[in-house]
Amino acid sequence: MDARETTTPPDFDRAVDAFMVHARVECGLSAATLDAYGRDLRELAVHMGTLGAATPDGVTMDMLAGHIRHLGTERGLDPRSIVRHLATMRIFFRWLHANGRIRRDPARLLERPTTWKRLPGTMTPGQMKRLVEAPSPDDGPLWLRDRAMLELMYASGLRASEVGALKLSDFDRDDLILKVTGKGNKQRLVPVGKPAAAILERYLAECRPQLARHDDRRDKHRILLSAHGRPLERVAVWQIVKRAARAAGIQGVHPHLLRHSFATHLVAGGADLRVIQELLGHADIGTTQVYTHVDRSHLRKTIARFHPRELRKTA
Repeated sequence: MDARETTTPPDFDRAVDAFMVHARVECGLSAATLDAYGRDLRELAVHMGTLGAATPDGVTMDMLAGHIRHLGTERGLDPRSIVRHLATMRIFFRWLHANGRIRRDPARLLERPTTWKRLPGTMTPGQMKRLVEAPSPDDGPLWLRDRAMLELMYASGLRASEVGALKLSDFDRDDLILKVTGKGNKQRLVPVGKPAAAILERYLAECRPQLARHDDRRDKHRILLSAHGRPLERVAVWQIVKRAARAAGIQGVHPHLLRHSFATHLVAGGADLRVIQELLGHADIGTTQVYTHVDRSHLRKTIARFHPRELRKTA
């Protein structure tokens, strides 16, 4: 379930509006923090509505715990983003309870996030091959776009927001390099593998010109376009990934899993962690180090091959 695909229950919406006024007027929060609160709470409200809680007073702790799980398993958010969502929920419901808007605070007993450590999931190279090759001509005229998108996300470790934001000028067709704009508008250069570049060239030649014909005043310089010639939004990226996963018979797939698998497979192949950090656009090497858990067999083989005491055993 993607909470953004439906509407917010009216009573819940009013409660969120009241809290946002409080946060803006009385707390003096920055515009970025207010935007994050608003997005998190709207998504929460929609999800709670689908679970039968049309008002904040109908929300239970189990519902909130389910929402947190949803953020990780369905939305594929990283631990830091989930921590932010949880902090927003705790502040929101504490304020509602303190102002007599709800009878009890369902977020009060939720586990504090400071002890959480979630390791990223990953797919095998074989599963990734099935996933990126799932779109076929039988799927209709957009199969080349879908295939190009999946290939780029796996070949270059792109986030859903990054792949949708790529512009034609970001692709260096001679050197097969992408200029990627990531979090905080930070830019990085990422190589594109030959298989991904080949399918991207086919899409640009055979499919994109047809999509760009549609009369739309929005940005037409994006690489990936919708069926109506508009920039491909994050929700559409989600839908394409989910559709490919169903066709490939793989469960639990979300867009960020392609990025996890990209990093995991590079680690397993012996790539330097600093290089992976640069490719992913991580500011902190500690964020990248989480991927070193994924192939312990590779790490054991490395020790067996290079550690002096291990070498002595085979001498």
